[in-house]
Formats: sequence, C-alpha cells, structure tokens
Amino acid sequence: MAGVFAFPALLPSFIVEWGLSKTEAGWIAGLYFAAYAITAPPVLALTDRVDARYVYLGGALLAAAASSGFALFADGFWSALLFRGLAGASLAATYMPGLRVLMDRYQGPQPSRALSLYTSSFSLGTALSFLLVGEMAAAAGWRAAFAATAAAALLAAAVPLLVTRVTPEPPLAGSRRLLDFRPVLANRPALAYVLGYGAHCWELFTLRSWMVAFLVFSLSLQTDTTSGGESGWLSPTVVASLSGLVTMAASIAGNELCVRYGRRRMITIMMLVSAAAAVVIGFTAPLAYAFVVTLILVYSCLVHLDSASLTAGTVEAAAVGQRGATLAVHSFVGFACAGLGPLVFGVVLDVAGSGTTTVSWGLGFASLATVGVLGPLALRIGLRPGEDVRTHAG
Repeated sequence: MAGVFAFPALLPSFIVEWGLSKTEAGWIAGLYFAAYAITAPPVLALTDRVDARYVYLGGALLAAAASSGFALFADGFWSALLFRGLAGASLAATYMPGLRVLMDRYQGPQPSRALSLYTSSFSLGTALSFLLVGEMAAAAGWRAAFAATAAAALLAAAVPLLVTRVTPEPPLAGSRRLLDFRPVLANRPALAYVLGYGAHCWELFTLRSWMVAFLVFSLSLQTDTTSGGESGWLSPTVVASLSGLVTMAASIAGNELCVRYGRRRMITIMMLVSAAAAVVIGFTAPLAYAFVVTLILVYSCLVHLDSASLTAGTVEAAAVGQRGATLAVHSFVGFACAGLGPLVFGVVLDVAGSGTTTVSWGLGFASLATVGVLGPLALRIGLRPGEDVRTHAG
C-alpha cells in the first residue's frame, strides 16, 4: 500500500517538473486504477482455483518492481504512465486477494465485521502512503520516496509465508472455466452492489487522486501565512494522510450502521449526502485554509461511509464457489470507474480554466456528484425491498 498514492501525493510537483497538463496528470493517476481493473478479473478468478496467498506474493513482488522502475527511470508522461500501470496491476494481485486470504480462513460469527476491518484498513494504507511519500520526498527527493515504497512492498511479500495453507472451495458444477463470469452477472443482488461500488470508486479515488492538488490550489489563494499549510501540520500531504486515518473509522462506522438499520437504506442515504457535499466542496477553495481542510476531511468521511458495506454486500451475495469470480467483477467495475474518474476530473479542470480558477475546481468536484447518485439507483433496481436487511445485513 505504501506506493498506491505515491503519484497523487506529489502530483503538483510532477505537473510543474514535467510540464503536465491536468488531463495528462489525470491519465497517469487514472491508469493506475484502470490497470487494476484489467488485472483483477483473471487474478481474482484464479483464487477460486489456487490458494490466494500465492497470488498475493506475486503481486507484492510486482509492486516492488514497479516502484523501483519509477524511482530509477521515470522522467515524463510516458515513462510515468508505464510504471504506474504496472503498479496498478500489482495492487489488483494484493488487495482483493488479500481479502480472499482472510475470508478463506476466518471462522468467526460476524464475517461482515472482519471484512469491514480489512477493507477499512485500505484507508490506513492510504494514510501511510501519503505520509511516507510526502515526508521522504521533502527530505530526499521523489526518487528516494518511490524507492522507499519499493522496500515496503518487499516487506509485504513476506506476509503470505506467515499464514496457513488452504484449499479453495470447488466451483459449482457447470462453472468450471476460469473466466466464466456469467453466473456472477446473473446474480442480481451481487450485481447491484457491484454497480454501487463502481459509483463509489469513481468518487473515492478521484478525490484521493486530486486532493493534494486541490489543497495546494487553496493554499495559493490564501493571504494568511500562519495557517500551517505550507510545510506544517496542515500541509496537503499531511492532510491527505490524516484523511486516510479518519476515513478508516468512518468506513467501519458505516458498516455498523448498515448492520443495524439495513444495508440498502443506509448506503442510499450515505451516497446521496456525499453527492450533495461534492456539489459544493470545490467552490470553497478561497475560504480560510483551515476551514477548507475541515470540509475536505468531512467530505472524505462521507465518501467512505459506504465503502466496506458495498464490498460486504457483494461478498455475502456471492454464490458458493463463485466468491473469487464475484470479487473479480466487483473489482473490475469498481476500479474501471476509479480509472476513469481522475481522468474526467482532469479534463474538466482543463476545459474550465486549467485548474487555475475556483470555478474549475468547483465543476470538477460537482462532476463526482453526477456519478455518485447512480449508486442508489443501482441498489434500488437490483435489490428487492427488504432483501438487504434480512439476507445480506451480516
């Protein structure tokens, strides 16, 4: 996880150093998640056939190679695109396969809570990624920062050696082909959560990709030099790191609300409130920097409230022997949207003023709301009334 947000953490610096347009920056940020989307289906379907810990091991080694390549050879748009694409593929072979490692071994009474804790830990990894890269880059330059993320990935490669071996459940009869996703697409409840997850990922990963750049823009509009934003405790990378910490708690709390009050009902409320916040957040850039930071942290929590619950819904709706394939579709849809979101956001910035005006950032964030409202629509169409409360609440 150390390298996941290494590029977004330093995005303003790369825009200046390499002369990137906002659209080009969006391509690099978005391709990471698009590569994840492309890689996820085969590697997750593979976890229905082999122990997921072996997939995780391969992914961790690829992450180390991708970060090392970026540290040594990246010098502009195309090289950055290549190594970030490889890094995105490595995340596909570690994040959800890691979840599969957990769920194949978990024997407790509340699987949705264990799943919630795991998926919420993604936010902890986000926090560490922003903090590690930001501090290392400030101290020794961005190449040293990426080298540090490569070392962290090598440490992660040791994790599969510490867990017991398991044999995956055999697939249902008639579903023997590795990449046969037709049973998943025919699973209406699972597909509803998958589509909701797609809308969620568009908003979430676009926010994470552009958060530091937005805060840097807000800082450029400030007249108060005592805000602590340049290099102090409110610096953009520190705020992004803090966002990862507070949103981990938000994701866990959101899942608990869904368990108590019904998953579909609560996810719908959470996504609509988050979309409403997206409409206004970008227009707040000229306000006092500390206030902008507070708003961006609150907005981050709103975006994360439904994160664990959507994945829990997909996992619990998966048919026997189809958990890996279902997670593959879940990841593909989610991270395909995560790949498109940062790119579309960059295009909006370029079209509306190259990210140099408050209006351009306001419209960029407002674009997230137009996608976010599609999540509740997918749940309304795909789930029957009361189905999420009794069958999938966990």
